[in-house]
Amino acid sequence: MQLLLLHLDDALELQPDFVHSCQMAGAHEVDDKDSGRAIRLWGRRPDLDTVWRNLAKARPSTGEGARLCFMGSGDFHHVTALLLSQALENSRKAVTVIHIDNHPDWVHFDPGMHCGSWVNKALEQPLVKKVITLGVCSRDLRSPERKGANLVPLSDGRLELYPYEHPPSKVKSHYGSGPSFSQIDGALHWQSISELGESNFLDRLLGRIQTEAVYVTIDKDALSYADAVTNWDQGRMRLPYVLWLLSEIGERYHVIGADVTGDYSTPCYGGDLYTRTIKKAEVLIDQPFRHHDMKAARNINSAANHALLEVLSELMA
Repeated sequence: MQLLLLHLDDALELQPDFVHSCQMAGAHEVDDKDSGRAIRLWGRRPDLDTVWRNLAKARPSTGEGARLCFMGSGDFHHVTALLLSQALENSRKAVTVIHIDNHPDWVHFDPGMHCGSWVNKALEQPLVKKVITLGVCSRDLRSPERKGANLVPLSDGRLELYPYEHPPSKVKSHYGSGPSFSQIDGALHWQSISELGESNFLDRLLGRIQTEAVYVTIDKDALSYADAVTNWDQGRMRLPYVLWLLSEIGERYHVIGADVTGDYSTPCYGGDLYTRTIKKAEVLIDQPFRHHDMKAARNINSAANHALLEVLSELMA
């Protein structure tokens, strides 16, 4: 396994104990904060291509196997699509993407890619059989069509979404029913983790993975405030349950790559005045304003990263 610290912001550097543990484990580090400022929240193709090239330079050799990447704020979750693409180039196997997040990340966005749109790019990969999203509690599910969601993959079975808990989502079009939802009149009724029960859901999840290979991406905003401090509104999953899910997946499937986002960092944007203004306005609308005790945030996030590193390293060894 190759352990990679991708420094697009200062989130990981604010956790020196975690960084030291990674360095002792032989981690590669890529410092690309210029690109980070350019692609935070969303990025255009030239800037994303720069990140791609820098990741390619640090791509695991044959002997290193799969890559586990920690990359700071969830504002960079769209980098997952790049990491996934490179992992598929190495493995050439059909894969199921396990996506743990408080947000579905399924909106339409062109040109370029948004941290809330990357699932669509992942599904464009021919070797991606399915994305399974789990843990969502956010208001993105209230009226998803109005918020730009691409629900076609949900309808055709290439996307399954299991909220941790959420009421039915109002929709105007007809999407039928699938393993994770059923449409009744003008609403999608979800198979939620809390209603199924955490243990029962694990059995359901393992039965829905139909490939030998999986790629795992974790945005820690799926976790409760006791287990993570992020830039986004947060869900209700607890870290021990996520670790259990990962361990059970790793026992049964081949993990070809994984990444972790969701550490808090103070936003810093690049680009021209218009781009910076648009991004700041988007944050005011979509991200909650909270005062963070930075020492407490560092300790909480570092503890979660240490736990995720231990479990993911073991199952990817």
